[in-house]
Amino acid sequence: MSLLEIKNLNCAYGNVQVLWDVSLSVEQAEIVALLGANGAGKTTLLNTITGFVRPMSGEICFMGERIDGRPTNAITEMGIAYLPEGGKLFPDMTIRENLEMGAYPKHIWKERKELIDMVFELFPRLNERQKQLARTLSGGEQQMLALGRGLMSRPKLFLIDELSYGLAPIIVSEVFRIVQTLRERGITILLVEQNVRQTLEIADRAYVLENGRMVLCDKCCNLLENEYVKKAYLGL
Repeated sequence: MSLLEIKNLNCAYGNVQVLWDVSLSVEQAEIVALLGANGAGKTTLLNTITGFVRPMSGEICFMGERIDGRPTNAITEMGIAYLPEGGKLFPDMTIRENLEMGAYPKHIWKERKELIDMVFELFPRLNERQKQLARTLSGGEQQMLALGRGLMSRPKLFLIDELSYGLAPIIVSEVFRIVQTLRERGITILLVEQNVRQTLEIADRAYVLENGRMVLCDKCCNLLENEYVKKAYLGL
């Protein structure tokens, strides 16, 4: 049984259909990448998994249970965390306060001190300035804080939308390394990312979504050699 299983998902905004018969699976302790151009439907898919968008039809199962149609808070409490594009931090809260906001599920709140220690171990820079307001951090530090806040819910599955958004190349390498560390700690990751080469180098498998339809799925080592992927996404 896959950790996440999506079957024949169709989604629309009003009368405009965005996803057509999308199927996808994610196994325990995998990094699975979701690639595609802007407007392909990648963020819509993540928003549907987390309950922000209700599908027209299809199924989403997490740990063997149907979650399509459930409210977002119930999905979060089952163990799915979501890092949206840009992080969506609370700018006028401190680093520590932002992290605590990630531990709001009742069964997690009592563990928040232990979880904050774990986040500070992963991100020593955040520990050094934990009383600093989020809006005063650099772009890289804000992304680290957003990752840390997602980890505060002790997720089984972490959905990450545009990990490298707006970051300098040296910071991009660092956050990709951290994602690999999370997988080593047993966290399964579904990663939406425009930085295709680095994504394919750290992920196990990848799906390619175009105009709302899945057009490719393979191991990343194969996709790096795929002529279509090379031409369309790697500029080769």
